[in-house]
Amino acid sequence: MSEGREPGFGRREILKLAAVAGATFAGTGIFAAGQASAAGDGLSLKGKRVAISATGTDHYFDLQVYNAQIEEVKRLGGEPIAVDAGRNDGKLIAQLQTLVAQKPDALVQILGTLSVIDPWLKKARDAGIPVLTVDVGSTNSINNTTSDNWGIGKDLALQLVADIGGEGNIVVFNGFYGVTPCAIRYDQLVNVIKYFPKVKILQPELRDVIPNTVQDAFTQITAILNKYPDKGSIKAVWSAWDIPQLGATQAIAAAGRNEIRTYGVDGSPEVLQLVADPNSPAGADAAQQPAEIGRVAVRRVARLLAGQSLPRETYVPALLANKDNVGEIIKKLGIG
Repeated sequence: MSEGREPGFGRREILKLAAVAGATFAGTGIFAAGQASAAGDGLSLKGKRVAISATGTDHYFDLQVYNAQIEEVKRLGGEPIAVDAGRNDGKLIAQLQTLVAQKPDALVQILGTLSVIDPWLKKARDAGIPVLTVDVGSTNSINNTTSDNWGIGKDLALQLVADIGGEGNIVVFNGFYGVTPCAIRYDQLVNVIKYFPKVKILQPELRDVIPNTVQDAFTQITAILNKYPDKGSIKAVWSAWDIPQLGATQAIAAAGRNEIRTYGVDGSPEVLQLVADPNSPAGADAAQQPAEIGRVAVRRVARLLAGQSLPRETYVPALLANKDNVGEIIKKLGIG
């Protein structure tokens, strides 16, 4: 470190880091996509019953994964047993209990709070049912298909820090730390900004909720903006998924505070359209490929039932969409 220089990086260095991160993000994704496609060749689920348990399907990501899994099981000749708990933990547990009793050839769990679902994933495993997951970090899962949430969290945080010039207050939604991907993304945000001492997370952190996520985020951010009315007093709003980002973006625009940028994860079409709008506060969104995640998870089931060994984790690429490249990302994802 040069004598007399403050700790941390200058804006130029931050921008270089963000550019490298984005390039790494995309490059890793291309490699992983090739592996995932090859995994589906020659596989069959003929005569197999595959249980698909979704915590809920009200979010773009969840619905895309769920529908893609059902279609992929059918495409491979199997019978899907698909259930949707509608974001109700009691219903989710009851459905898992029923699925275990039905003794399918495999069970795939899509998301869920680990403390709620893990005892039932263990019961399935103990009953001899192979358990696979999507975005669930459970020791009872043979394979978890997901995006690289460490990379997503790091790259999104670097983009945020670059955009705000390495200093300023940020507002953070942290309501679902019990959900593995959300926890990883949050931890990566914290890991990045600890090297930028002029970036501060305002306390207390906000808690995003389900349902009524957009409306609740709008209300909470409106209250924060009233508390910090001066331009520059808040630089950014971060959330571990992009539905709170949608509500936050709407609140910022309504208040005329478009100098504040918002950041999230998932690649919901409505959020990507906001990132594409040069006048919108939406700064960046890490766009996952949920339908491909769903298909790859089912292909992992087919491989397992064919006697093949599986890795502990399977990563499907995500693409970091920002103001400069969002048009290209939307085109790649086939979102109209």
